[in-house]
Amino acid sequence: MLVASSLSKTYQTPRGALTVLQDVSLSLSRGDAVAITGPSGSGKSTLLYILGALDQPTSGSVTLDGADPARMSEREQAAFRNRQIGFVFQDHSLLPQCSVLENVLAPTLVAAPADRDAKAAEARARNLLAQVGLSDRLDHRPGELSGGEKQRAALARALIRDPMLLLCDEPTGNLDRASADAVAALLLELHASRRNMLVVVTHSSALAARFARRYEMNRGTLEAQGS
Repeated sequence: MLVASSLSKTYQTPRGALTVLQDVSLSLSRGDAVAITGPSGSGKSTLLYILGALDQPTSGSVTLDGADPARMSEREQAAFRNRQIGFVFQDHSLLPQCSVLENVLAPTLVAAPADRDAKAAEARARNLLAQVGLSDRLDHRPGELSGGEKQRAALARALIRDPMLLLCDEPTGNLDRASADAVAALLLELHASRRNMLVVVTHSSALAARFARRYEMNRGTLEAQGS
């Protein structure tokens, strides 16, 4: 279960304190999926990074399966993210010098020694790439892929460690409508089959409409929207 309680985030600027999040709370159980919309600068990405243990709140707490990343060392946090959290960003962030298969396998290379099994990891990567329709692109580099194919590869990479929580920041933001629809459908299909917890931040009303649970960020506050 993911539990975010009374999160606030304030940055100090030359003009004084800038509050980005104000008393934000959110909870998800296995199989839950939520979309978060809102204007630029409303705090959506900041919330996502705090949920993913990439940033720390000024106050409040986040626990995932009872674990609080804020109480961990940086090394422990990195291992926790690698095992429990998958990320998909607007920019696919694939390594340009690596093949599609190598990109998907990258998170397994920094896994804890006890979790490393090269043969099993490669078999899983090939299976994921088949599920996202990239079986014929295993040896291609990102520069040889379309935008939609890059995001599908990024999605496979995010799922290679079978994370409990999948966080997506504008996953269809750089795609044309047809590619965006295909990636959105695939994202929800893979979520349904794995029953992980899914949080998607998006400006796309079409993507948000696919989710039963929807929230809107407005000036740092999180408000539930009607189903």
